[in-house]
Amino acid sequence: MRTRHFVLGLVALFAPSLAAQEPYKQPPEIVRRILDAPRLPSVAPSPDGKTLLLAEPTGVPTIADFAQPLLRLAGRRINPQTSGPYSVSGFRALRLRDVATGQERRVTVPETGRLGFPVWSPDGRRIAFTHISESAMDLWVADAATGQGRRVASGVNGTTGEPCEWMPRSDAVVCRLVPAGRGAPPEASRVPTGPIVQRNAGKAAPVPTFQDLLDSPHDEELFTHYATAQLAIVDLGSGAPRLIGRPAIFAASDPAPGGELILVSRVQRPYSYQVTMNDFPQEIEAWTLTGEKAATIASVPLAEDAPMDGVRPGPRSFQWVPGRPATLMYVEALDGGDNRRPAAERDRVMLLDAPFTQPRELTRFAFRFQGGGFGGGGTAYGRDGLVLLTESHRPTRQTRTWKLDLDQPAAGRQLVWDRSSEDRYGDPGTPVRTRDAAGFSVLRQSPDGKWIYLDGSGASPAGERPFLDRMNLETKKAERLWQSAPDVYESVSAVLDDAARMVITRRESRTAPPNFVQRDLRSRRETQLTALENPAPSLSTVRRELITYARADGVKLSGTLYYPTDYTDGRKVPVIFWVYPREFASADAASQVVGSPNRFVLPSGASHLFLLTQGYAVLDNPTLPVVGGDSANNTYVEQTIAGAKAAIDYLMSQGVGDGNFGVGGHSYGAFTTANLLAHSDLFKAGVARSGAYNRTLTPFGFQNENRSFWEAPQVYLRMMPFAYANRVNEPILMIHGMNDNNSGTFPIQSERMYAALKGHGATVEYVQLPFEAHGYAARESVMDAVARMIEWYDKYVKPKAAATFP
Repeated sequence: MRTRHFVLGLVALFAPSLAAQEPYKQPPEIVRRILDAPRLPSVAPSPDGKTLLLAEPTGVPTIADFAQPLLRLAGRRINPQTSGPYSVSGFRALRLRDVATGQERRVTVPETGRLGFPVWSPDGRRIAFTHISESAMDLWVADAATGQGRRVASGVNGTTGEPCEWMPRSDAVVCRLVPAGRGAPPEASRVPTGPIVQRNAGKAAPVPTFQDLLDSPHDEELFTHYATAQLAIVDLGSGAPRLIGRPAIFAASDPAPGGELILVSRVQRPYSYQVTMNDFPQEIEAWTLTGEKAATIASVPLAEDAPMDGVRPGPRSFQWVPGRPATLMYVEALDGGDNRRPAAERDRVMLLDAPFTQPRELTRFAFRFQGGGFGGGGTAYGRDGLVLLTESHRPTRQTRTWKLDLDQPAAGRQLVWDRSSEDRYGDPGTPVRTRDAAGFSVLRQSPDGKWIYLDGSGASPAGERPFLDRMNLETKKAERLWQSAPDVYESVSAVLDDAARMVITRRESRTAPPNFVQRDLRSRRETQLTALENPAPSLSTVRRELITYARADGVKLSGTLYYPTDYTDGRKVPVIFWVYPREFASADAASQVVGSPNRFVLPSGASHLFLLTQGYAVLDNPTLPVVGGDSANNTYVEQTIAGAKAAIDYLMSQGVGDGNFGVGGHSYGAFTTANLLAHSDLFKAGVARSGAYNRTLTPFGFQNENRSFWEAPQVYLRMMPFAYANRVNEPILMIHGMNDNNSGTFPIQSERMYAALKGHGATVEYVQLPFEAHGYAARESVMDAVARMIEWYDKYVKPKAAATFP
């Protein structure tokens, strides 16, 4: 009998359970009204700052919009009908606004379909944007003076990235086109020609759990078919495309600042079933405008064996240096790309001038160079050879930014910042960028070149107050030019001139929705650019507090507490925690306050803040720090429970909570939600969306855990709620997009967790959303998810108030 019970248990655990397809649920009317409200446009200033481009986003897409063809190939999601990305986001209308007069003009665009993000030409006379219909992706260009738009290229190919780039002289664009006569896609054979075989010759080659990989010879053929493109230069005068070179799979096709060369990266075979296109072999070459190869820059091999906690060996991060006709900068690992290998120096930065025969070393770093933009590191170019380079050390969170002179590299480098990336209070801000005459991203500098500008969040114990500073490049001293008022939340969206006199800000408050404002920092005059109305006036009355409290071990914690829309002083209410933990190297950094009490409550997507309209308070993003650097996760369970308990104790002591607490989270927050239910009895119910619950399915690391399952098996087992499914004795609602594209959160994670919970008699509901990826976007999916969340918490956190929706 014991054997029979054991077998039946396995069947219950791993066999698929009966399921039914139900109609999409509808949330309360106020939720529907907020979701359907117009959204703020995107704003892009012209290169001279005299004109603003306002791009109005499309409305919330429907599930029918998502029912387009989809191919998942080499880490890309492709719509085979358009030869572009599988996507429904975009814009529906474009407006041009004169900064001086405020006059606006509409850009003529097609009435149907959607638009890609518009890009200014380097000289500011035109804007370019893609138009995506049901069957094709075309390139349009509009005259900035008149707003008149026209199609200039048909059948552009966006399967491997942005299909078009402006040429530096603004008279043409270089595009990737669908090759003429491409023909029908290859068909899969009904009869296999043999088994699919993967081999490894005794070399350790751990890889992350990527999504959408190639997995058959037919996939390889499809990828080659759709990703292959023909480069062409489209002259805006004649409108005729001039084909250059032979068709290939292009990972990059970037014109040089001088306009005489194009840096191309051609993807090569062998393809891989383990990594995405970005790690396939690539030939990096410089082409002339006629398609002739001027030079081979590098032959980059397949990176299946690149270190998990590192970078690919060899040269990487090739980019043109702005302000020079044809000079490349790239980075090369000195430690094999392996962060775990002891090394005095990890990276060196190289320069390579045309004709690309003699590379020269610019500098070396003891830490890892942070390439790819200045969002926390990277490369920032300025005038007269100025460049800022950043390196970082992940275990300690230390980052250093250096100033160098490309014209005098022998002069050495100067330290600009040496700080912890975790220290939000000490963050000097991010260097403000603009575009140079060739369209390249460069530092915005004062007219005399002595100052750069820094845009920061202004984090402090009282919350965030964004700012704009200017910093002297010689003294490294900063001066404050502007800061958000203490009763609003206002951040800089764009600096329009080199003197930083005119700026665009995005302003909101507790009672006013976000809108764009044009500010003259010298005269202090301001002009409102947009007038987004409040779609739900009741949200203006939502009370919000930035609360601080302490964990039992003394670590200071914080969170944003929202009260229900109908809240009255002294009333105790049920509280929902919406969680997402984070690892920290130090307790001091973990104790810093996150957020601002002055943000407007305007939920979007499947937001947990809709619960405010249904009588719940929400503790949003309570800090659940896991302190301890690389070994922090050794006590992940204990630390997250301690953080949650501290918040509950505080809310009870303040007379806010009525003793009924729920918890929820998305992705890593869903993982934490399941763990809190498995290892504590602090909450009455939980909602876990798009999570990963079985860490043996992510065995070579996850989130900020860089040890493998075999290096830290007890940590993995202790952290994963799948191993403790028998201890989840509170109701849990699980939601997952059926097309989840996030590394590590394959839908099978929720499928197996549901089977485990069901096998142990848990109260659980598992909802699979068709067509949805890691986040939920279709109107029907969003409303269904919100409705189910409200129903779940109504039923199990405040059982006497079951939801009854129209």
